[in-house]
Amino acid sequence: MEYNHKAIEAKWQQHWYDNDRFHAEDFSDKPKYYALVEFPYPSGVGMHVGHIRAYSSLEIISRKRRMEGYNVLFPMGFDAFGLPTENYAIKTNTHPREVTDTNIKTFLSQLKQAGFSFDFSRNVDTTDPNYYKWTQWIFVQLFNKGLAFRDKTYVNYCPSCKVVLSNEDSQGGKCDRCETPVIQKEKDVWFLRITEYAERLLEGLKDLETLPRIRIEQENWIGKSTGAHVDFPVNNTDEVLQVYTTRPDTLFGATFMVIAPEHEILVRQADKINNLDAIKAYQVEARKKTEFERVELAKDKTGVEIDGLTATNLLTGKSIPIFVADYVMIGYGTGAIMAVPGHDTRDYEFAQKFGCDIIEVIAGGDIAKEAYTDTDEGILVNSDFLNDLSVAEAKVAIIDHLEKEGIGHKAINYKMKDWAFNRQRYWGEPIPIVHCDNCGMVALDEKDLPLLLPEVDQFEPGEDGQSPLANIDEFVHTTCPKCGGPAHRETDTMPQWAGSSWYFLRYTDPHNDNELAAYDKLKYWLPVDWYNGGMEHVTRHVIYSRFWHQFLYDIGVVPTKEPYKKRTAQGMILGEDGEKMSKSLQNTVDPYVIIDEFGADTLRLYILFIGDYEQATPWNPNGVKGARRFLDKLARLEEKVEDKPNEDYQMILHKTIQGVEEDIENVKFNTAIAKLMTLVNELSKANHVATADYEILLKLVYPFAPHIAEELWQLLGHTEDMVYAPWPVYDESKMVETSMTIVVSVNGKVRDRMEVPVDTDKATILAKAKELEKVQSFIDGKTIRKEIYVPNKLVNLVVS
Repeated sequence: MEYNHKAIEAKWQQHWYDNDRFHAEDFSDKPKYYALVEFPYPSGVGMHVGHIRAYSSLEIISRKRRMEGYNVLFPMGFDAFGLPTENYAIKTNTHPREVTDTNIKTFLSQLKQAGFSFDFSRNVDTTDPNYYKWTQWIFVQLFNKGLAFRDKTYVNYCPSCKVVLSNEDSQGGKCDRCETPVIQKEKDVWFLRITEYAERLLEGLKDLETLPRIRIEQENWIGKSTGAHVDFPVNNTDEVLQVYTTRPDTLFGATFMVIAPEHEILVRQADKINNLDAIKAYQVEARKKTEFERVELAKDKTGVEIDGLTATNLLTGKSIPIFVADYVMIGYGTGAIMAVPGHDTRDYEFAQKFGCDIIEVIAGGDIAKEAYTDTDEGILVNSDFLNDLSVAEAKVAIIDHLEKEGIGHKAINYKMKDWAFNRQRYWGEPIPIVHCDNCGMVALDEKDLPLLLPEVDQFEPGEDGQSPLANIDEFVHTTCPKCGGPAHRETDTMPQWAGSSWYFLRYTDPHNDNELAAYDKLKYWLPVDWYNGGMEHVTRHVIYSRFWHQFLYDIGVVPTKEPYKKRTAQGMILGEDGEKMSKSLQNTVDPYVIIDEFGADTLRLYILFIGDYEQATPWNPNGVKGARRFLDKLARLEEKVEDKPNEDYQMILHKTIQGVEEDIENVKFNTAIAKLMTLVNELSKANHVATADYEILLKLVYPFAPHIAEELWQLLGHTEDMVYAPWPVYDESKMVETSMTIVVSVNGKVRDRMEVPVDTDKATILAKAKELEKVQSFIDGKTIRKEIYVPNKLVNLVVS
């Protein structure tokens, strides 16, 4: 067959999409299979090779599952609210709605050019009012259950994007979007009380089939620890500073305390503080630092001792100083810590700088030189009734003592903080809350949803972190849904994470106007059987979406406790230079240039053959040509097809079926393709290829390169598409080795090879080896000193 990729791919794409070949049927008698990929942000530049790689894994699985008899839901949508679109809209003076619609149209066209088998009838768009109505509805349910609340706090603020960022959006102290260093700003912030679900989020990980590194990242983000809350009375006041510590066994070594610069005791006890001006100046400097800068271990230790306030360590009975230092964060734990400088490097450096006592309480180090931190095990010293106990014994004894004395108790803590859930921008879901002088904060009634974004011409962010919606009087001024009195709307919008926290539910019933999805459809399709996405979203998106799902389960909206059965992640495609692809490095690859020149099937094959799917891999343009040569060879094989068997290739054929099957399920797509290449190379040597064998080959190739497979399938006389052609099953009886290859060496150098039946005895093999023509020239006239036989592998004749 002459392989004209442009004609073939255009033909089959039109056929598939015009005839809804990838339609997912609700309530089919077939077993269901829900394959999910993270939906893209539809940028103006269109799809890149990273998108192709991200979707290819479950594209392969979805096509294979249909062939295996499953009713497959493989949907696509667009996560289209957020800063990139808004910033582009401002730059080009184009409304974000127009930008979004154009970008989605481009993405849909490109997805089809790549031949993806999505059910495009189920597309969702997070910016569609019919979709975000239900995002707002979920927020209202969270609010009514006390899980959405507003509080004043210091936030990460990007002065460039003019928006509040969560910790997740500002890791490393920089804005995720523009990489501008963030600053601390005090604001009223909406939070979702995700910490209420911390333990359940951990428990649910036990049943999630995923890589250890993915599970560990989520466990670390939640950050569960066990320890104790311990009370430290503040002398000459009625205040008690409570600390959380994972090491209550070291309490006898606590020689000072540190509180966050934002701690409220500094306000409540201001009249007792003699150096208040110095503390206020320190607070100002602390606000200039990002959270990342404040907790960085390697930074210089700064702080101010509070003149006028001291605390008592009730275990030692001693009065200890209290410091204000920026490495303590008000949002973590209680905003106060006890410092044990003998066994903590940061506390040790701080104590040395400020002249605090350093006491050894776990034997083993030399605290005159440095903190002794290898303390997971050890024996307690200088600790009164804990002396001579092991660390493990001391932890039990001290908590028992604290509880008996009423000065502390056992506690569990989580590093994860409540989720900051608002942005001061235009292009996002309006928060459906009004503020009433009489009723306080009131949620909109369901009948009043969706609360639409107002149509505006100017959507630049406001000054000082204020939302542009605050400047639209007709939007702001309203009436209270509860009392009917005058009220004003919340003018912040939701973060981009909102729409992506439940989109997988909407795919099951995307056109429902009465509920986010019908319960019976959710019950049929959930949970998601396999979910693939980027590693960069594991800690954020997966935890957020699992939290929303667990909440919706609690209120009876969804039928499963967890949304996902299995989660995988693809490795990044790097530039030819081994660096991350970026415009600035000029190392990006346009996938549609590859499609135009070599074909979508070539791109699909190469994107998976390039390396281990779960590892980062550099782009190699020569590899693209190699993938195309494989498809050319596959097409040429059609000329050898004859309707008669060829027994010579049954073993490699059935071994290939088994190998490709296992490799696909284990996300080893590169080795699956390598096995297909080997099979095609072997069949190319044959005098003829049996029709049945070629059909099996096409079925194995089909998930990877469906256009050419469909075309060759049709050339064989088939009138039905390959979409539901049965997946091949290997026959173990045809995989039994009947012969083996023996390498024959003389004095350790390979001279020939021979094929013998697998049951050939040693004597016969040695005799046959010496009869080989290429071997005889090296042993004639010489004495054979030793005959070595390694069973089933080699013969070595030692001669002199």
